[in-house]
Amino acid sequence: MDEIQVPPYFICPISLEMMKDPVTISTGITYDRENIEKWIFSTKNNTCPVTKQSLIGIELTPNVTLRRLIQSWCTLNASHGIERFPTPKPPVSKHHIIKLLKEAKSPEMQMKSLKTLRSIAYENDANKRCLESAGASEFLVSIINASNEMSDEEGFTSTQDEALSILYQLKLSEHGLRSLIMSGNGEFIESLIRVMQHGSYESRAYAVMLMKDMFEASTQPLMLGLKQEFFTQVIQVLRDEISQKATKASLQVLVHACSFGRNKLKAAEAGAIRVLVDLLLDSSEKRACELMLILLDQICQSAEGRAELLNHPGGLAIVSKKILRVSKVASERAIKILHSISKISATPSVVQEMLSLGVVAKLCLVLQVDCGSKAKDRAREILKFHAKAWRSSPCVPVNLLSSYSY
Repeated sequence: MDEIQVPPYFICPISLEMMKDPVTISTGITYDRENIEKWIFSTKNNTCPVTKQSLIGIELTPNVTLRRLIQSWCTLNASHGIERFPTPKPPVSKHHIIKLLKEAKSPEMQMKSLKTLRSIAYENDANKRCLESAGASEFLVSIINASNEMSDEEGFTSTQDEALSILYQLKLSEHGLRSLIMSGNGEFIESLIRVMQHGSYESRAYAVMLMKDMFEASTQPLMLGLKQEFFTQVIQVLRDEISQKATKASLQVLVHACSFGRNKLKAAEAGAIRVLVDLLLDSSEKRACELMLILLDQICQSAEGRAELLNHPGGLAIVSKKILRVSKVASERAIKILHSISKISATPSVVQEMLSLGVVAKLCLVLQVDCGSKAKDRAREILKFHAKAWRSSPCVPVNLLSSYSY
């Protein structure tokens, strides 16, 4: 069989595959809808792949003429095994979304409308952005915020569960996430805290994952205004180990929060150290371990955090164990934690405990491998801090000890 030649204007410039649903963007270039949507929404590009010009809006105009040409060409070449592409389903319109939102305001229609909105959001990223631009997020927030007017005994309704699930699945733009943060002068944050306190496991997971997205787009004032209850509930989600995604999101939320002000103390008072150490004892997933050690390092910058770590029977042991076993990032953070302990909180009993747990041997090993200059410098400093107490240990090389004065 002769090779079938496809006209070049039938080919998507991004993927070099035949277009199935050609659409034209603001620069006048035509692409296949699936590929250009992936370029704009999934990889968050705001330029034309061919011309590199900035896009004016995200409207995708169907190129009906080209689509008919492609379908005709497929029909003419059917004898060569070419299948005709069906006419694509028209994309959802903003007008249709606004109509659904109006219907959803009726208590009798609300759940049905929400399920329709969910199915639309699940279809593609373009639908998600259409929902956002039509005001769906503001409507969903109003449903979730209604939980603040309920008593603790009433819990969280199925309608609010559905609204929270859709809101998370929308994967709002940075502007949309910032709008959530500013919603009702922090009322939405209070709503998410309530969800984590009284909601189902699934809703609690959605709440903390949505909060993670919001924190990544947030500003300092939000972080400085977090209440003690926020830390209590996020740490409880960590403790319950609802899912891997919820655990990782909780860790990321706390890492963002503990970068500011007195939040380190609030996290320590909420029991973060004990939960993190217990999780580290059983965790082997690289990124999760890194986040736990980053968070432990942040909290151990407070006296309360260091005290909590030392009070845990496995605290020093698990931090030392993770050195050189997870990643360079994890090793650096673990050594930094030990450095804080050694420099500020090392009583004679703590110094001896570090020796008996093998911490000294691990620090000596750090000096012999490639793990970063900062990590090595901190390891040397720790050994120097307590050289007199550890000088009789067979773990510490004689030539290392002889370089220090006692």
